Amino acid sequence: MRKEFRALLVAVLMSAQLAVLPNAQASRLHQPKNQNEPKSQQELTKEVRHVLVMLPYYSVFDNLSYRVDGDKVLLEGQVVRASLKSDAEAAVKSVAGVSAVVNNIEVLPPAPMDDQLRRALYRSIYGEPSLSRYGYASVASIHIIVKNGNVTLEGMVDNDADKNMANIRANGVPNVFSVKNNLQVEGGGK
Repeated sequence: MRKEFRALLVAVLMSAQLAVLPNAQASRLHQPKNQNEPKSQQELTKEVRHVLVMLPYYSVFDNLSYRVDGDKVLLEGQVVRASLKSDAEAAVKSVAGVSAVVNNIEVLPPAPMDDQLRRALYRSIYGEPSLSRYGYASVASIHIIVKNGNVTLEGMVDNDADKNMANIRANGVPNVFSVKNNLQVEGGGK
């Protein structure tokens, strides 16, 4: 079973990237407060996103978000590996123009049952033909966060039907205690 999980994780890691707009809160974090803000702020935001997207070992089982405030960057989200938390901080610190990084990324507790749920949820959600396309994007659209049997779906989908289907598929997985659907519909849907 461990080999199966490793193979799945390697496949996911190879295809997964960073979804920097995982929920309504993160969407607000990424949006400039003023569209007329200095270009340097927009460039800094773009560079921070780039270094986070390039992180190895970032998968659909992790959720990273950030906010750039002047020359300070606030990192938030949840990750399965502690090394990803420190890698994200180090990568952002290396960006020219960043003077400080506040790292509020939560490292999810290791739990074999959560690992089993991650595999089952991945198969259930991305195995659905109408949702499979979200797994092939360069930036994975649906992130599956599992903590103590509780599931949170983060990311962006094209329409309400996909949002609802992901919720139904996640709720249909045995041993899931609860599902919180934070998926956002691109273009401002529900």
